[in-house]
Amino acid sequence: MDKDFMKTGRVFPLLMSMSVPMMLSMLIQSLYNIVDSIYVSRLGTDALTAVSLAFPLQNIVTSVAVGVGVGISSAIAIYLGAGKREEANKAATIGIGLTVLHCILFVVLGLLVTRPFIGLFTSNNAIVEEACDYTYIVLCASFGCLLQIALEKIFQGIGEMKITMILLATGAIINIILDPILIFGWFGLPAMGVRGAAVATVIGQIAAFLLYIVVYKRKRFAVSIHPKYLCLDKRIILQIYSVGIPSSIMLTLPSVLVSVLNSILSAFSEVYVAVLGVYFKLQTFIYMPANGIVQGMRPLIGYNYGAGEKDRVKSFIRYSMISAAVIMMIGTLLSLFIPEQIFALFDADEMLLKAGVQALRIICLGFLVSTAGVIYAGIFEAMGEGKQSLVISLLRQFAVTIPVGFLLSRIWGAAGVWAAFPIGELCAAIVALFLLKKYKGGEYSPF
Repeated sequence: MDKDFMKTGRVFPLLMSMSVPMMLSMLIQSLYNIVDSIYVSRLGTDALTAVSLAFPLQNIVTSVAVGVGVGISSAIAIYLGAGKREEANKAATIGIGLTVLHCILFVVLGLLVTRPFIGLFTSNNAIVEEACDYTYIVLCASFGCLLQIALEKIFQGIGEMKITMILLATGAIINIILDPILIFGWFGLPAMGVRGAAVATVIGQIAAFLLYIVVYKRKRFAVSIHPKYLCLDKRIILQIYSVGIPSSIMLTLPSVLVSVLNSILSAFSEVYVAVLGVYFKLQTFIYMPANGIVQGMRPLIGYNYGAGEKDRVKSFIRYSMISAAVIMMIGTLLSLFIPEQIFALFDADEMLLKAGVQALRIICLGFLVSTAGVIYAGIFEAMGEGKQSLVISLLRQFAVTIPVGFLLSRIWGAAGVWAAFPIGELCAAIVALFLLKKYKGGEYSPF
């Protein structure tokens, strides 16, 4: 397949043609996350809290899958931009081999870690059992998620965004359809409760993975995945993991963040734990579309970076920043003006509604400023510089938010935890701008 369009197409239309399919698929994915929580909320606050407690471990699976996938995608785009087709084939094949190893590791993790981890955050036996039921399933059957995302990132690395949009959406829609059927026992099936939500999730993921295989077999693409390219090429493995490990850590940070903040918030009330879980579902509606911009931008920057097209790289960065900022502004306005209607979707009782509205109105103050952190982290990943990306993300979701949240909670209670989010985003944005300005003498700084 001819990839010259990445180097010759008009910048903004090309960015949108790559990003919009990913934004749409991620909005559908966000819808799935919201619908999943809406259905679970019908089972009661305990069930919603159980799924919220399971989120950190579930997110680790996705984080590793996406992080390593980003490493594979970055390597493929850079090699194709430099005209090294054989190396791109190796990167794709070795990436799939590494993912199979990760599938095995998560089965072991699911069996050994789930119950001790859940028990750290609640002594309510009903919540512990429901959280464990959900987590065992999503971790031990995580091969669908891991392999689906690996193939998704390979397709993104070669610019096949429409295919990934369709298949991501298909998996999410299957999930949405199965959720009420399995949770509430429709059509004569037994009501499985939170276990039904977990089963629906893994079925949707496995279906998407199988569809990727069907699509790959039916058409020739810019890279080939074949056993003849599977080897212990330390250079390529290091290249994948040099981006993949920082990216995985970056994506795992919300799990660490949620776990630590849950321990702080639970000292005030378990209602705040449920609020934090609902917020992390809601914020995907804002950050996933912005991440769609990053997903569309990443192969374009990687390809042009590999081809030495500095001016085009800077143009892609500028347009990506503007596009993501528009999304963040919309999210801020909705959170400020209609937070009650948003939380009402979760059958929130009076306490949950009051706490949730306060949280959303404070946290959303950091949405717009987070544009720099989100986009610049993706830029460094695209150029194979995972460490800088990790620094930005550590500031956004760990190094600032946790200590500031702890300190402010001593003064303002739960509101202090919510205030830590925009403070962390501001610090990360300042550092992100500085890092790209210093990278290679500012050759890729867009301003």
